[in-house]
Amino acid sequence: MMKIVLAPDSYKNSLTAKEVADSMRKGFEKVYPDAEYVNVPMADGGEGTVQSLIDAKNGQMITEEVINPLGYSTKAQYGLIDSGQVAVIEMAQASGIQFINQYTQNPYIATTFGIGQLIKSAMKKGAKTIIIGIGGSATNDGGAGMAQALGAQLLDDKGVELQYGGAMLNKLDKIDISKMLPELNDVKIIIASDVTNPLTGQNGASHVFGPQKGANEEMVEFLDSALAHYARIIKRDLKVDIEETPGAGAAGGLGAGLLAFTNSEMRSGVDIVVDYTDLKEKVKDADIVVTGEGQIDFQTKFGKTPIGVAKATKAVNPNATVIAIAGSVGDKISELYPLGIDAIFTCVPGVEELSKAIQDTDKNLQQVSENIARLITSIK
Repeated sequence: MMKIVLAPDSYKNSLTAKEVADSMRKGFEKVYPDAEYVNVPMADGGEGTVQSLIDAKNGQMITEEVINPLGYSTKAQYGLIDSGQVAVIEMAQASGIQFINQYTQNPYIATTFGIGQLIKSAMKKGAKTIIIGIGGSATNDGGAGMAQALGAQLLDDKGVELQYGGAMLNKLDKIDISKMLPELNDVKIIIASDVTNPLTGQNGASHVFGPQKGANEEMVEFLDSALAHYARIIKRDLKVDIEETPGAGAAGGLGAGLLAFTNSEMRSGVDIVVDYTDLKEKVKDADIVVTGEGQIDFQTKFGKTPIGVAKATKAVNPNATVIAIAGSVGDKISELYPLGIDAIFTCVPGVEELSKAIQDTDKNLQQVSENIARLITSIK
């Protein structure tokens, strides 16, 4: 019996990873109704990671009231899997760029306090491992707000707690972690990120990501200086040197804050999802593995889901055929074939408006999946 594993990412603004897998399966079933199908919703640590792991592991969604980047109350969700032992958090849920616009964006004051609140909630629910996807932030505070939410005291030279935001870090005189939640000592935090930027400098958080969060040239320089000062105080008071650590600049320096204040490690997002979904075990005896995401191009090779799925598959089952289906196919996809993907298809049948393509994603995925299955049958 043929075995087909369906392991796509979500299609942004259209279908979840589970829904994409279901659509692919319906198409293949028209040609291979008796095949064994295994759906493995995937993600790469960014948007959709929580939903994918909940779908793959039959987890539950938790809703909490937290502080958004601008200090206002909002509802944020995270997931619990593995009987509540593992929490999955997307930092953008609490501190994402969707909370700001061209009129309200201000990286001087934007805070990661909300992500600290989600970490605290997950610990209270009994999670011993917390996976945090740290893409899409509106912040540039080096994770200072997150640390404050967990009990760290960031004090100025008068012993007064700093207000929220990256600009305030310039006034930091002392870090006191004596009141941080003791449960943190028993929790392992896994940072899901493919960003390798250091905290400061021309390739750091402020220079590279600050402008998209509203920082002009003067603000970028000030924020970079503030983060450098923050790093020096962390090195002195916490004995952790994070300024040049690859990935410390992710999410406006949240990577640095997590590495400095928590028991954490940084890993590729898709590798984490591969592990937690047991993908390698599921593809060991597969004949065909189908993956995909909304857009596939040469950037896909930098840690995106289709490449992660292809590499994991070929590592344990070199003879499996790996097929990727995308909403759109961009430049230089030939660079992906040596990395494990055997064929790439787009599901859009012709030239049409984006809104129409998004609306018809389910139908189009079914159609192209059926066409691929018929091609495979004709070859065999």
